[in-house]
Amino acid sequence: MFQVDIIEKCKQNNRKAQLQLYNQYCNGMYIVAMRFLKDANDAEDVVQEAFIKAFTKLHLYKAEVTFGAWLKRIVVNKSIDLLKSKKQRLVELDEVHLKVIDTAEDDKWLVDDTITLDDVKVAINELPDKYRYVVMLYLIEGYDHQEISEILNISEVASRTQLSRGKTKLKELLTIKGYGTGY
Repeated sequence: MFQVDIIEKCKQNNRKAQLQLYNQYCNGMYIVAMRFLKDANDAEDVVQEAFIKAFTKLHLYKAEVTFGAWLKRIVVNKSIDLLKSKKQRLVELDEVHLKVIDTAEDDKWLVDDTITLDDVKVAINELPDKYRYVVMLYLIEGYDHQEISEILNISEVASRTQLSRGKTKLKELLTIKGYGTGY
């Protein structure tokens, strides 16, 4: 069955199609939620809430992006909302391979090979929320500034500024801790 057919059936409240779509995306969305949340139960709750919202708002889905990308945005928003409500710290970047960080478009620096993933996690967790969210969405989730501005309800200029400041602060945190950076 084609995904378009599944989505159309979901729009008609076909439970079998909804279960099929849920099974197709559940694990991937859980991984996305865990990148933002440190609690497996919270991540599960966010995924459930995201699917509920997706199914109730499916009539708004216009297929301008893939269903997975549309659902991922809902999961990210729900994760950030939960973090804001609990004022928790972002954790679990299990699939992150940060080796090059652009502090400006023409100014690249390399993270020293001795820096571990845990070092980067700690440094990102020490960023102020407004920088942390943008850094996570841009570097980890791969969103562009337009998408970040929509998700966080800020301007694209604010997204670019917060990303630049966040990456600069991240570089400082890694350098201050003695991890160093190479040019």
